[in-house]
Amino acid sequence: MNFVIRGQQIDVTDAMKDYVDKKLGRLERYFDSPPVSDGTVTLSVNRGQHTVEVTIPLPGLILRAEDRSEDMYSSIDSVVDKLERQIRKHKTKLNRKFRQEGSLKSFFVEDPTAAALAVAEDADIENELDELEVVRNKRFLLKPMDVEEAILQMNMIGHTFFVFSNVDTQEVNVVYRRDDGKYGLIEQE
Repeated sequence: MNFVIRGQQIDVTDAMKDYVDKKLGRLERYFDSPPVSDGTVTLSVNRGQHTVEVTIPLPGLILRAEDRSEDMYSSIDSVVDKLERQIRKHKTKLNRKFRQEGSLKSFFVEDPTAAALAVAEDADIENELDELEVVRNKRFLLKPMDVEEAILQMNMIGHTFFVFSNVDTQEVNVVYRRDDGKYGLIEQE
């Protein structure tokens, strides 16, 4: 599996690259054949917090994990653990959904050495999947407005995101407050 490793506000050293490659290389044991698409790894530092973001595009699925801590190597370890958990979660979901041979489940390989550990975690994942329920439903009218007005509305009601009808494009958009205090815009394709 190949990864494009880049740094934001940090110089990525060879030691960091080697550590990322070594840790993410552990994920290859979960696949019959390594994915052909390249994953991306972004290492950044913001206000003393070391952030690691990993995105792995797979057929019909995108694995993504992010972790933030005071130590870059600790963040890398944590991201790999999150990705392993996601893989096991998707594998459990696929095995439950697709029982016939030749389906998507054959994308993930059985790892006999991790089977004992996975049994306990699979039970946790199944409980987690059973707990996915909508506890609140809201309906509202989408008022046409521009992005700046949507940001003002979001700040006025004290939320971290706001759904609105963009007056310029006539489409539904979402503005959100990023962790760095700036704002993001999600648009339809």
